[in-house]
Amino acid sequence: MKHVVLDTSFILTAIKDRIDFLEEISFLGLTPLLPIQVIRELGQVNKSEKKMKFRDGAQFALRLFEKHPIKEIDIKNTYVDKGIINYAKENPDVVVATMDKELKQKLHNQKLIVRAGKKLEIV
Repeated sequence: MKHVVLDTSFILTAIKDRIDFLEEISFLGLTPLLPIQVIRELGQVNKSEKKMKFRDGAQFALRLFEKHPIKEIDIKNTYVDKGIINYAKENPDVVVATMDKELKQKLHNQKLIVRAGKKLEIV
């Protein structure tokens, strides 16, 4: 079974669009991996005054991962995008779930994205 690394942008977009991304990922035959750095980033968004529009999504995500724990990984970099890029290079079969335009351009791995605000698609 293939693994998919979840990026903060993907998580927040899926939640905003009301997509049950954990169920959809499972339906696609993928096993989600959650970088601990993404959990930290969600925590920072949750506390940030500047990112108010993402706060509800971050809170929801943190509660979701408490109720439905998924495998956590350490991408060994405080800068999340750089860590995901390095992890993806070391694991070429891993799929990366992201909505980050720059990250998508830098990755050679398959990507999991939210398409048209309603479904997940591997590109």
